[in-house]
Amino acid sequence: MNEVILSPSLLAADFARAGEALALVREAGAPWIHLDVMDGHFVRAVTFGGQMVAALRRCSDLFLDVHIMADRNGALAEDLMQAGADSITFHIESEKDPAALLQRIRAGGCRAGLALKPATPVEQVYPYLPLCDMVLVMTVEPGAGGQPLIPETLEKVRALRNRAPELDIQVDGGINERTAAAAREAGANVLVAGSAVFGSSDPAGAIARLRGGAPCA
Repeated sequence: MNEVILSPSLLAADFARAGEALALVREAGAPWIHLDVMDGHFVRAVTFGGQMVAALRRCSDLFLDVHIMADRNGALAEDLMQAGADSITFHIESEKDPAALLQRIRAGGCRAGLALKPATPVEQVYPYLPLCDMVLVMTVEPGAGGQPLIPETLEKVRALRNRAPELDIQVDGGINERTAAAAREAGANVLVAGSAVFGSSDPAGAIARLRGGAPCA
């Protein structure tokens, strides 16, 4: 399976000290940072857009792993590509033409991914796998941190890993040391964790344990 990558979620950090949060993540040994772009429509919460991502790009060389939770995927994706995102994932539930947008993102020099909510059948992403660099399986309802992982969602991870052995499969929601082990066993290799990293007194140790004790990427 692909190397296990930890992508700490900025959603669990203090937005007023975002630059410091990215420096902490870098120092702790995680190569990615997970950035949730929420519009207040697809999910109730509102976070930030391209301006924030551009500011983070200027202050860090971390891999910017952007997750769009919005209704206007195309316009946001264009802004995020211009802002310096490295990977852009959007929800299949909110996009009429996923193939076209995946192609646009890849043509813009970014990795492209599809996300699916807990109630969405995994089979919906199968036609688009050749255009995906990553699939994000939401293991909680999107839009808020601190929710417990829904165990049944890991069956989607298993199905995806069986179908696409080389695909990067990301999980997001309720990831802690116990659930991270279950997610890795199911076949996930990109783990999004928020409070498990930013709420830890030992972020480096937390990241290593979440990754299964493997050396940092």
